[in-house]
Amino acid sequence: MPRFAANLSMLFTDAGFLDRFERARVAGFSGVEYLFPYDHPAPELARALRDHGLTQVLFNLPAGDWDAGERGIACLPDRVTEFREGVEQALEYAQALGCRQLNCLAGVRPGDLDEDQAWVTLVDNVRYAADRLAEWDLTLCLEAINSRVDMPDFLLDSSGRVMTLIDEVARDNVRLQYDLYHMQIMEGDLIRSLECLLPWIGHIQFADNPGRHQPGTGEINFSKVFDAIDRLGYDGWVSAEYRPTGRTEESLDWFRGRG
Repeated sequence: MPRFAANLSMLFTDAGFLDRFERARVAGFSGVEYLFPYDHPAPELARALRDHGLTQVLFNLPAGDWDAGERGIACLPDRVTEFREGVEQALEYAQALGCRQLNCLAGVRPGDLDEDQAWVTLVDNVRYAADRLAEWDLTLCLEAINSRVDMPDFLLDSSGRVMTLIDEVARDNVRLQYDLYHMQIMEGDLIRSLECLLPWIGHIQFADNPGRHQPGTGEINFSKVFDAIDRLGYDGWVSAEYRPTGRTEESLDWFRGRG
């Protein structure tokens, strides 16, 4: 069975953030992720992980002003200093939390920014981040996010775009973060895609489509997809990053059925 983790930014949200760690453990998860740790002191989060026997599997590099709609700054030429300072902050948290992978959100390209300039900036920033993470033997993930529904003009909106970036960056510790929800919207043919991309996949996330809710609410055949992930020998984490239609515990039939 895949190693399932809970995304605490989306699951158990009827509880305070720090209370979600216990809820995840009681529900049967052994790993957790969330968008960002930076609103909480690292020792506080490390204690929550330790108290409930959980592994921190992933979080994002600082991504700008999230509440204002920013979704990453790695492609923005006027934010390079901020991006690199964010890498250092993320490394401090990763060390404190025992987290072995960090995700870089490329960002949304402003209409007045030339695409080639955005791409060159992204390549340079990803190389910088990958080199700094390599000093600590950490992996940098790059996520493709759909530009049709959730993030119009997101610079990396397909697995192909991410693979082009990985090739150009040419660093051994850079991997694809493959989100089944986003890739179903942009590409479909999920099992064949997983088969082709597996050597470069460092992390998998999922939600059903449409709606980004739990498995069984949309069109994805998760039983077959999870079976394929097992068959392919993927040994990384598979994170539930969906919006439950009700209380999280009531959305976990997909999880209980694989126990």
